[in-house]
Amino acid sequence: MTTSTDASHRAARRRLSVPRAVAAGAIGNFIEWYEFGVYAYFATVIAAAFFTPHGGGATEALVKAYASFALAFFFRPVGAFLLGRAGDRFGRRPVLLAAVTTMSCATALIGVLPTYASVGAAAPWLLTALRIVQGLSAGGEFGGAVALMTESAPPGKRGRYGAWQSLTVALGLLAGAGAATSVTTLLTAPQLASWGWRLPFLAALPMGAIALWLRLRLAESPAFRRAQEARGQEPCAPAVVAASPPAAARQRQTQTPWAVIVGCGRLMAWAAAGYTFLVVLPSYLQNTVGASPQQALLATVIANLGFAATILPAGALSDRLGRRTVTVTGAVLIAVSALPLLHVVQDRHSPAWLAYGAVALAGALVGLLAGPGPAMLAEMFPTAVRYTGLGVAYALANAVFSGCAGLLITELIRRTGDPDVPAYYVLVTCGLGALALATLRGDDHHRTLRD
Repeated sequence: MTTSTDASHRAARRRLSVPRAVAAGAIGNFIEWYEFGVYAYFATVIAAAFFTPHGGGATEALVKAYASFALAFFFRPVGAFLLGRAGDRFGRRPVLLAAVTTMSCATALIGVLPTYASVGAAAPWLLTALRIVQGLSAGGEFGGAVALMTESAPPGKRGRYGAWQSLTVALGLLAGAGAATSVTTLLTAPQLASWGWRLPFLAALPMGAIALWLRLRLAESPAFRRAQEARGQEPCAPAVVAASPPAAARQRQTQTPWAVIVGCGRLMAWAAAGYTFLVVLPSYLQNTVGASPQQALLATVIANLGFAATILPAGALSDRLGRRTVTVTGAVLIAVSALPLLHVVQDRHSPAWLAYGAVALAGALVGLLAGPGPAMLAEMFPTAVRYTGLGVAYALANAVFSGCAGLLITELIRRTGDPDVPAYYVLVTCGLGALALATLRGDDHHRTLRD
């Protein structure tokens, strides 16, 4: 009787630990994408405040602001590798605690930085330095959170549970859009340019406090504990990788870099289309189409609502049909619809319902990639290198195909005058991404994670 009762209590704790792992893992990603969304939504204001000396042009300043944006993305792979190695050695929990604390503080500090008018050329360098710190900490966030969530997921539900990580991308961007819309609506243009843009960045501090509280109550992932027990280690002992059998360690060292490269290719479509339609869209609509800031933000909110609506269903569907079927379908649909959807948005005579429907559909199609994406990555790596491997693959893909999207699109439009550049970018990356996704095994969703 006692044994049965103990087993029931353990089962109850298990049921409680999975939602807790999802919440604690996802909240850091929410803060990360909230900040990136806020930065993108206020890109024109930030460009004027930090990158526009007397006589500088607005377009040139915007390009520089996006360059700072891209630079942070290129430090994410470094953070993913360094923090990933620590997470694979010491555990997911302590590294995730450090990542969310650093990221939240760096974001809040942006809200108190002096501008170019106050400190001159030091202003863009200070901003860029904080963006680098954000990139390093954010690089370690995704891999640990996805490893934790998928390793804690019940059998056959990795796609569904991993999709929560992608959902927080949409929720973070929506929260950023909501904060930007509120500030833009409630304040005058001079107030917004002077101090109003700072408020959404400062809001990251209380968000970080909540995330820290959740993660302090978090247990280590079951797969990581099993890996330690199999090697005869204490729960907090380091050197999981170092304690591995030499042959297994050598095999991982050979296979992991190739798996990272393949993972980047499989994430290409998600990274490029997601940032083009969900983050770069506001500045594109204002600078190229001539939309007002309010119209641009509303379109972005609608696109992210469409994105959010399909993420969890796509993750759950991938548990039934397979990651390959769902993701290849999403990449192909985005590639063939990118140009028609952009033409609807560009047409100032299009009915509002049609234009907003187009951006909602674009977001929804990206959700077909984002839903199964975390589980797909987790299934590519064994436990001993999962944090590092999937984190570096995700960070590299985003550095190349997301972080450069705003800079590349803005600069190409400036040089060519062709407003269809975003569609061409999405078409090419999604076409290549579909080919990479087609190499997935059809039964990966049925297999257990490799220890």
